Amino acid sequence: MKCPFCGHLEDRVIDSRPAEDGSSIRRRRECLSCSGRFTTYEKVELHPLLVIKKDGTREAYSQDKLMNGILKACEKRPVSSDQMTSMVEYIENQIQSTIKREISTIEIGELVMQQLKDIDEVAYVRFASVYRQFKDVNSFMEELQDMLKK
Repeated sequence: MKCPFCGHLEDRVIDSRPAEDGSSIRRRRECLSCSGRFTTYEKVELHPLLVIKKDGTREAYSQDKLMNGILKACEKRPVSSDQMTSMVEYIENQIQSTIKREISTIEIGELVMQQLKDIDEVAYVRFASVYRQFKDVNSFMEELQDMLKK
């Protein structure tokens, strides 16, 4: 594993344990060159997943895109990076637990909104406003009123 601090290719594993969800192994490593410590995760390699976009085109699933969308929604909100990482892991587990090798952005967006609604309502509204592409203030207000009723 390449050290993120100095680029050295040799390290030693200090600690290994299952990650919270049990689908990966968390390893603490120490670089043999600079003694820097870092964490890596080992996961089972899964079949490639294709995402069907709104215009019908397909592209490879990207964890980075999912995380970036969540990061934007949670910007300047009291949501920790651990909570966001857990959200991404949960959503990925939900996606992988289906037999399908293709999933629409609509399905992914709904999963994200379910998670955000439980964690931070403001982040939920931010994400929903972009995801649902509200046409006017009235449609935005309808979403807020539905949220307040629940």
